[in-house]
Amino acid sequence: MKRYMIHCQNIDVRVTEWGERNKPVIFCLHGLGSTALSFIEVADKLKDDYFILAIDAPGHGMSQSFQDDHTYDFPQFCEWLNELLDMLNVNRFYFLSHSWGSFIHLYYLIEYGTRVDGSILIDGGYQSKRLRGDSPESEAAFYEKDFEGYCESWNEFETIAVYDGISRRSSLLDLATQDLALHKNNRYYWHARGRTGAAIIKSMYRDEILEFLPRVQTNLITLLRATLPAEDEPFKVDASNQLAKLTGALIKAIPSTSHMLHWDNPDRVVQEVKENWITSVPL
Repeated sequence: MKRYMIHCQNIDVRVTEWGERNKPVIFCLHGLGSTALSFIEVADKLKDDYFILAIDAPGHGMSQSFQDDHTYDFPQFCEWLNELLDMLNVNRFYFLSHSWGSFIHLYYLIEYGTRVDGSILIDGGYQSKRLRGDSPESEAAFYEKDFEGYCESWNEFETIAVYDGISRRSSLLDLATQDLALHKNNRYYWHARGRTGAAIIKSMYRDEILEFLPRVQTNLITLLRATLPAEDEPFKVDASNQLAKLTGALIKAIPSTSHMLHWDNPDRVVQEVKENWITSVPL
């Protein structure tokens, strides 16, 4: 695993790599509040066959925040992301994303989809704000407050951040946990701050998924959908069916998995990648 900083449009961004550059490229984009190491277990299992690139999204991990909150809006974010991929010399790639990262992923396909050879969404890109019926003001306020919270001990932080509801532990998930933490004044904070969380939530209301999905022109999308908690299943079925109807996406409900599906069952994500994405670069 290699980590380094790159400067793109006035902000510093941390990049993480696994594998060798002569392999097919998988670009990974994490969910709200996470970092590149969200994919650490999946990347570790794929690094012999693929070159995996992931970033700490702006305002997450070691990456600086956008100065203008509206840059988190999907059109501006995707323009920024496309420039970053140019800087990283990535021309064609497979796209693997989680949660909020999957909303960005789908919008990216509208303008720059010719660069993407395959798309796997991990429990994201289908949870319409319109179908949920929540208030943008109240949800943004929740995240702004929540991301400014802290824990008094490391055990409390790692339980809340990673291991709450996950029945196994691993040394790689321990590293992912450490990547999320900011230790200050004997307290443990999340690296992503409240302003970032609120800005992203507001952008998801401005760029409602059901409004732009009809513009996504591809038949290469697979959604790996969580099935827990059980009480949320009716919404997930309805929302994912909307994704399938509007884009032709293939929906796969993965048993006994939460929203952190790639932590609950990384082998299932790896299986999906290896069964559908080539492991050699065409000559």
